Amino acid sequence: MPDDLVLKDPGQIRETHLGEALSERYLAYAMSTIMARSLPDVRDGLKPVHRRLLWAMHQLKLDPASGFKKCARIVGDVMGKYHPHGDSSIYEALVRQAQEFAARYTLVEGQGNFGNIDGDNAAAMRYTEARLTEVAQALLTGIDEDSVDFRATYDGEDKEPVVLPAAFPNLLANGATGIAVGMATSIPPHNAGELCAAALELIANPEATTADLLKHVPGPDFPTGGVLVESAAAIAEAYETGRGGFRHRAKWEVEKGKAGAWTIVVTEIPYQVQKSRLIEQVALLLEEKKLPLLADVRDESTDVVRLVLEPRNRTVEPAVLMETLFRATQLESRFSLNMNVLDASRTPRVMGLREALRAWLDHRHVVLIRRTNHRLAAIARRLEILGGYLIAYLNLDEVIRIIRTEDEPKPKLMARFELSEVQAEAILNMRLRALRKLEEMEIRKEHDKLSKEQKQLQALLGSKTKQWAAIGKEVEEARKKFGSGPLGDRRTAIGSGAPAVVVDESAFIEREPLTVILSEKGWIRAMKGHLAEETELRFKEGDELAFRLHAQSTDRLVIFASNGKAYTLRCDTLPRGRGDGQPLRLIVDLPNEDSVLAMFLPVAGQKFLVAATDGKGFLVEGEELLAEKRTGKQIMTLEGLGRATLCVPGEGDSVAVLGENRKLLVFPLEQLPIMTRGRGVQLQSYKDGGLADAKVFAAADGLSWALGERTRTELDLTTWRGNRAGAGKLPPNGFPRSNRFGN
Repeated sequence: MPDDLVLKDPGQIRETHLGEALSERYLAYAMSTIMARSLPDVRDGLKPVHRRLLWAMHQLKLDPASGFKKCARIVGDVMGKYHPHGDSSIYEALVRQAQEFAARYTLVEGQGNFGNIDGDNAAAMRYTEARLTEVAQALLTGIDEDSVDFRATYDGEDKEPVVLPAAFPNLLANGATGIAVGMATSIPPHNAGELCAAALELIANPEATTADLLKHVPGPDFPTGGVLVESAAAIAEAYETGRGGFRHRAKWEVEKGKAGAWTIVVTEIPYQVQKSRLIEQVALLLEEKKLPLLADVRDESTDVVRLVLEPRNRTVEPAVLMETLFRATQLESRFSLNMNVLDASRTPRVMGLREALRAWLDHRHVVLIRRTNHRLAAIARRLEILGGYLIAYLNLDEVIRIIRTEDEPKPKLMARFELSEVQAEAILNMRLRALRKLEEMEIRKEHDKLSKEQKQLQALLGSKTKQWAAIGKEVEEARKKFGSGPLGDRRTAIGSGAPAVVVDESAFIEREPLTVILSEKGWIRAMKGHLAEETELRFKEGDELAFRLHAQSTDRLVIFASNGKAYTLRCDTLPRGRGDGQPLRLIVDLPNEDSVLAMFLPVAGQKFLVAATDGKGFLVEGEELLAEKRTGKQIMTLEGLGRATLCVPGEGDSVAVLGENRKLLVFPLEQLPIMTRGRGVQLQSYKDGGLADAKVFAAADGLSWALGERTRTELDLTTWRGNRAGAGKLPPNGFPRSNRFGN
């Protein structure tokens, strides 16, 4: 610590800017969260709490062949020696490593109540016991052979490993999730056998691409099974970049009953979905009548998941019923991929599949070199001692004489036979029974064996090819051990993307007739039933009816506004009752200065004429007016102070356009383009003013307009016919002074 930061007087007060103090402390907190809590290490796939748990259990000798110990004892050791945090967080980490539905390859074998897939908690740590699994043992293999670095614990009284040797691809096999400061990680579990096969591919071909590795790793392998329905292209992109997501669905089958009846049985549910919560969600949607195709749901699970879904009637297609459930419930979930990990230099960064496997293999290479050097050092020490023993056997009488007659035999032995201090000490500590001839033969055999092993290890250190061959052999052993059988068989089926099941959205909504009412001041509501035209409607003081239409609760209606945007509303979400309703501007992003020009139900194949005050317009398909966002969809591109002025049905063969200058022009509809978005073309030319009104009609039926309660129709339109963008002529005598057709 710098001298200026050391407080020599405990009562001294040092002034510091608040911003500097906060930034310094927050940075320290952020780094602690990132490095020592939330992100796993790419080499062993563990966070510090999990690594410390395994190390503490290893120190307690809780290997798979030993007995169990109380979890309270394990948690106590971890908390007291290595992890100075709350016991509950440590125990929760231990429990999760023992849950078969949470971890693809459990690192802890639990005895007692460790919770279940329904979300029930584990029993208290004083009631449960645990020991390591073979997978955890593989992660620890070689840790006592100087294969990894150790550091001092938080109190400096002990040592803990910085990383585990990790002879098992734990990062990808078990996955990880975590939220740090400004970053997060989300890695799904995978099949260890497939990962080892991909690693072997990478050893054999260091230039292998992600596409080459995906031949071995088709996707995640979740412990709860299920079906992966993400497309192959999306999976490839996710593994290439390290970011993406996977859609994961429940596995289901149809069970036939009597007289054509059937039910659907769900046997596997998505990863990290609590079964009890899932059933509650389905039951709530049933109660709210949002799943009209489903009659009932039952939980018949034991230790095996079995959810029974009864259809409303036997005519329902099972695939359609399940598609509605996938869309509305957690029977389909999405697991995001964000492979943000700490690399070998403890730097957080996002890796793809290839880079993560490469980092694991490079770590195994470092472990191999360190273990080999450690073994060579041990062999050298033993060979030195054995060499001293052999010298003693060759000169046994002289050695005995020196030991019997000399007061200080050690230096005499070293000088007489050119022994090292270690050799002389070993000879002096030799027992009398070791002086027999048979023991000499054993020592010579051991010496020859160790000399041979020493040469092999030295050859290994001198050859990269032999090193990677040795690593490949270790990976192959892991593949055979953990990649087959009940533990290693793939559980999650790989689909080819979500099946193309067409589901009408009305399947989610109970169909009922509604009358949608929009007032002049923008209040909207839906009243039950199709109300007659003469039905009296109530509004706020000073307000009145603007639009009303008959619809069904399953319909989607379109509102076209003067800003040139189309907004879509689902009728089932509109406020109900006989009150004033809700302001439209709270439902969609409609600016206060803009008004509603039209409200209608789009019909497939129907066209609409949209036009602006400057006289420009075009035809648009009704389906193009549907918008998914509350911000709407821009249909007309407006310039300057221009506003959209109308949106009318485009059924007919002729267009009648009326300007504010009271000029009428009629031209063929075919002269208007069909567009999805834009400014359009000029409908009528003006010296002054702009467009007042327009309509599309059938020439054979004539042009009609409203005169009070009557309607007038003009059949002979020769005088006003022309081409688009013409000026037009004055309308027939008696045409309304409002310059509106009115129907």
